[in-house]
Amino acid sequence: MDYPVEIVVGGLRPGPAAQELEDRMATFLRTHWVEIAERTGQPFDTAFLDRRDGWMYDTEPAAIAVAAIRSLNGSRALEFFTTIQRAFYAEGQDVTNFDVLAELAAAFDVDSEEFRISLDTVTARKAAWADFSRSRNWGIGGFPALIGDLAGDQLALLARGYTEEDLIRTRIQSLSQSA
Repeated sequence: MDYPVEIVVGGLRPGPAAQELEDRMATFLRTHWVEIAERTGQPFDTAFLDRRDGWMYDTEPAAIAVAAIRSLNGSRALEFFTTIQRAFYAEGQDVTNFDVLAELAAAFDVDSEEFRISLDTVTARKAAWADFSRSRNWGIGGFPALIGDLAGDQLALLARGYTEEDLIRTRIQSLSQSA
């Protein structure tokens, strides 16, 4: 059975919470990414973690890009979100850079210039921060998270962090039966 999916970005390290990539953070991320790769098979390009040029690990630009694509071509938001994730984690691209995000968006049936302009709007930034607020209000502190709303007015946490597909399916079936 298919269920509609809405991407709500959580804001792991947005704007004022962004952190400079320094030795301690890089060591933590490298260990974490290797662990995730071993559990999931998800590829990671850890070369990005060798960077020491003042780069800020800021999730706000990518979140703004997701908000922008939702407004321009909402049916492809999940696919675009996945593309951003792959670009950063598996390909080592700098998704804090609006030019990189615009290049990624070019494959998503949006006008590249319109998309690039939308990244600099208050509207897209407010939409991203509204998402951050929603996820905090839902009590989400770990990402990724999957929330089910099959009853229409009651949310249920289906997964936080890596969760086996069979367990997610079981939780969805359970939630469907109780709705």
